[in-house]
Amino acid sequence: MTTTNTQRSAATPVFRPGPERFHSQLDWLDSWHSFSFSSHFDPAWMGFGPLRVINDDTIAAGRGFGMHSHNDMEIVTVMVEGELTHHDSMGNGEVLRAGEVQRMSAGTGVVHSEVNKGAAPCRLLQIWIQPASTGIPPAYEQKPFSVGEGWTLLLDPERRDGAMAVHRPVRLWRARPSAGTRLELPLVASRQFWLQLIDGSITLDGGRRLERGDGLGYEGANSASGPGTHPASAAAAAHGVPRELVAGEASADLLLFELA
Repeated sequence: MTTTNTQRSAATPVFRPGPERFHSQLDWLDSWHSFSFSSHFDPAWMGFGPLRVINDDTIAAGRGFGMHSHNDMEIVTVMVEGELTHHDSMGNGEVLRAGEVQRMSAGTGVVHSEVNKGAAPCRLLQIWIQPASTGIPPAYEQKPFSVGEGWTLLLDPERRDGAMAVHRPVRLWRARPSAGTRLELPLVASRQFWLQLIDGSITLDGGRRLERGDGLGYEGANSASGPGTHPASAAAAAHGVPRELVAGEASADLLLFELA
């Protein structure tokens, strides 16, 4: 689903300020939703291209989500702090720890639970991506990733550099640049991309600043072949797509999606 907000040219960014996201607050859950989710509904914020959900969840110790079902959705969990115990109808029972990434293809149907059995609150970003086709068999995968100041590939259709793959040609990177570090954004005007700030702040060329929780997307713009290779960066600049970012006064933590 593509949001009403994203029906614009590649030169026009779609900005989602962190404080304006939908917010769910329970005694055990503090959750911020970039797009419409559960009882929060706004037809202007139904997703961005195939990116349907970005939920920033903090779960209290000893609490969590009981068994619930999904189907025909690619679900990616990026663990930020603490740990989360996962059980599902495929027979998987795993502990997801900070730095690890889980991807689950719900496909024809899966039931799972997510409970924080640790001694401290945990924080994670759960991401839902619409698959390229429906009715596929359910699948599960989990891996640790060492994320440094540069881009670390988490998802890739060809599974380059140890990345995982979902049932859609989507790429996802994570980076944790220290204060003042510059990172190139080798983006071209042919596809979509979305930046999501997990923590800290960054400034893009052109002066736009993003803070914790902010999201920024460009309709019809994305990476040519991933960070480190940028044959079309000049074309991207001609379309108003940023070419680099600078981390703010403290270290930053961010995700970069290439969407198709």
